Amino acid sequence: MGRVWRVALAIVFAGFVLWYASYYTTIMVWEGRKILSWLAPPVLVAGLGALPWLVRRLRSGGREEAGTAAQAVGCVGLVLALGVAIGWLVYGSYQQDRVYMESTRIVAAPVPELTARAPYVVGKAQAAPNLGDVTGEISDVTYLPDSDRFSTLVERRGWLAGYEVGLVQDVPLGGTGRSQQRCAFDTDVADARISGWFTHNLGRKISAQRRWVRFEASDAYVTCSGDTPTVVIPLKRQTGFFVVTERPAGVALYNGRTGELTLLDDSTAVPGPSYPLSLAGRQREATAAVGGFSDWLFERSGWDESEDGANEGNESEFTLRYRDQSGLSAYVTPLTPQGEASSVVAVSTVPTRHQGGGLAPLTVHRLDPTWSSPQTIVALVKAEYRDVCCYNDDRVFEIVPTGGSTWTATVGSEQNIRYRVEGRGQIAGREATCLKSADGTLIRCAYAAPGSPEEKELKRREEEKRKRETSSPPAGEDLSKLTPQQLAELHRRVTEEVNRRLTAG
Repeated sequence: MGRVWRVALAIVFAGFVLWYASYYTTIMVWEGRKILSWLAPPVLVAGLGALPWLVRRLRSGGREEAGTAAQAVGCVGLVLALGVAIGWLVYGSYQQDRVYMESTRIVAAPVPELTARAPYVVGKAQAAPNLGDVTGEISDVTYLPDSDRFSTLVERRGWLAGYEVGLVQDVPLGGTGRSQQRCAFDTDVADARISGWFTHNLGRKISAQRRWVRFEASDAYVTCSGDTPTVVIPLKRQTGFFVVTERPAGVALYNGRTGELTLLDDSTAVPGPSYPLSLAGRQREATAAVGGFSDWLFERSGWDESEDGANEGNESEFTLRYRDQSGLSAYVTPLTPQGEASSVVAVSTVPTRHQGGGLAPLTVHRLDPTWSSPQTIVALVKAEYRDVCCYNDDRVFEIVPTGGSTWTATVGSEQNIRYRVEGRGQIAGREATCLKSADGTLIRCAYAAPGSPEEKELKRREEEKRKRETSSPPAGEDLSKLTPQQLAELHRRVTEEVNRRLTAG
């Protein structure tokens, strides 16, 4: 009896330790549910197959003569369980994609108008020079669509340390950042970070307040409110048994001055994206299950992000603002068909903010006409505008959707964006492909389609230039300020007047 009590107490103590260690129990449950979802079907089949053998064995009092028929049934059950395990590894993945696809809409409507921004790689490259004497390591760079800025979270060096500073900088399309804001963490009080050690682990602090939620480090970012940095961590939870999927679970806010951690279900007041970027990416990947199982298995349906190298460093989930001044934004991805095709045939959008515990809607906009591949667009830009692209460190950066059937490519270096090229549809068509300055001022078009806004703007400019050149200079104006055309016009009029007077008199 004493041994039983010792075993029972040991089990209770172990259970208490596991329950108290909320961080590790959360990880165990999170990963255990994934494993259980794959093991449950084959274990169930094996159990049903072995049930007759178990019943016969119990009736025989544990003797070996349990009956060859029951043993044969048990063996068959084990074989079936192995087959189910192998099949479920494949079919279960398809079912996961189908669950994520429940929030997907496929439409033929054009992509809403979106606002161009500085490329992500440019925002990342400009972060390091603006950190000054900060000695930490950059952990992540995130675009904040609400303020049209890039935020940088810097980790403090050391095992038992948190973050050092947060940097929020303005990276306009026209040149280097005009303004920046640094907010320092109180390293004595706010000494935790994602993936930190022991009590300096933010994940441990989150699990202490709410179990069974986790997050991706790449989803976290920092904002500055005056001198106070706030680390924003979008959270996720699991749902399902045989098919385990993820859902949003609010956000965690970590105050960099006081070390206070706040968990919110309502993320309306969060000054940035609150929907996990990793979850939006998972939903996009699940579009492979838009067809049947055989189409999914042989990759005959769905879409992939473009991977031809033109958008290297940021190929999917571009965070872009809508142009309608609504203040809303979305994760936007150009999509290509699965296979060898590289033309962009659709664009997916997922809102960066979403209320409730369900999946945010993913909308796939089919393009008509489709676009050429980003790599082909880069070649076109270099061919049509070779006088501005690409010299020294200049190159073509991100090619992102900007609404309807339009795309925008940015041209310049990592420290200075100089131009943008806007186009529509297939580059082989007679649609406008125009060069603009980084701030959006039209320079010229390779071909301005008749009746297009670009053609009207160029005609208006040409007419204004003609009027300005042929207009008469005011009396008494300094002749050195006249253009050659104006000076020639003035000389012509003087000559005509001199001739008229000599003839008359």
